[in-house]
Amino acid sequence: MNPVRKVEGRAIPFGRKNVDTDVIIPAEHLKTIARAGLGAHAFESVRREPGNVFEDSAYAGAPILIAGDNFGCGSSREHAAWALADMGVEAVIAPSFSDIFSGNAFKNGIVAVVLDGEAVARLMEVAREHPITVDLDTMTVTTPLQDRFAFAMDPFRRECLMGGLDEIALTLASEAAIQAYELRTGV
Repeated sequence: MNPVRKVEGRAIPFGRKNVDTDVIIPAEHLKTIARAGLGAHAFESVRREPGNVFEDSAYAGAPILIAGDNFGCGSSREHAAWALADMGVEAVIAPSFSDIFSGNAFKNGIVAVVLDGEAVARLMEVAREHPITVDLDTMTVTTPLQDRFAFAMDPFRRECLMGGLDEIALTLASEAAIQAYELRTGV
């Protein structure tokens, strides 16, 4: 996992509430264990709607997605986080997330930022014309129009994201202690 300290750039002003994992990545694409290529299928049903933000070239390659309440609800599907990452999303800003989605996003290096509805509405407006910055050092979301919104995050998750530490890297960091235990116990 790559370290994430700051995510800067255009943000996709999606804003929909109660977007479930089947909307993020449809079930027919869950047969793969490969992460590459899933981004092309992300939000397929939404992409078929006329005038949707995902087909707007202004947001191509945007590293930030702004969503509505309860983003990532529905079934547990790590593929949803994989699809977002494959389409270049490094941070999602919403008033709330499903716990399972939030965990899957974290495990895949995607920053899930919770802000109140008023802040999200303002960012939706700003995102139509301006870039947004998510900064894990200062725990803020800022815009070039002087907007500044503080957010909270579990300190362990923040440390892992900033250090690029996934579960394997965390285990390997304890390699000496594991080896010492194995020597002591004969395992």
